[in-house]
Amino acid sequence: METRDLILDKARFEDWEDMYRNVWSRPEPAQYMLWQVTASEEEAKARMERTIAWQSGHDVWLVREKAGGQAIGWAGLAELSPGVWQETSIALGPDYVGRGYGRQLLELLMEIARERGGTEFRCSVRAENAASKALIAACGFTLTATGSCIDQRNNRAYTLELYARQLYGQAPCP
Repeated sequence: METRDLILDKARFEDWEDMYRNVWSRPEPAQYMLWQVTASEEEAKARMERTIAWQSGHDVWLVREKAGGQAIGWAGLAELSPGVWQETSIALGPDYVGRGYGRQLLELLMEIARERGGTEFRCSVRAENAASKALIAACGFTLTATGSCIDQRNNRAYTLELYARQLYGQAPCP
């Protein structure tokens, strides 16, 4: 699967180094996610093995930049109920943020959901994640719920916001 600048495909073991350098060793993307920063190359190799196993049974893909083919993140989605889909994560290394890649990924995930019979698409975001909230708003999502959560990594409370939009009858992301 492709966008203008990105390719989504399943991870290969040799991707561990790109993912370690571009994403997993970086605290910026981890701060709004539910994973720990990977501290060593050995941990990255083990993480890649777990990633490959997880991706084999889930709609989660590695994100590659077309220019150069580097692994720079991942994206995933899941069907919550018939016709209702949700992104399960979009993560990009900090050196790749601000290039329109998040928008391309969100649009592609919505397209996949439509192709699979989806009529509604949902996103979730931590309330303090201003960049993701701006993307979601620009793509026509509406806030539907908020909830209090505890980050299991540090026992800190955060607010999770849930957004939804119809997959038909609305313009794509501008």
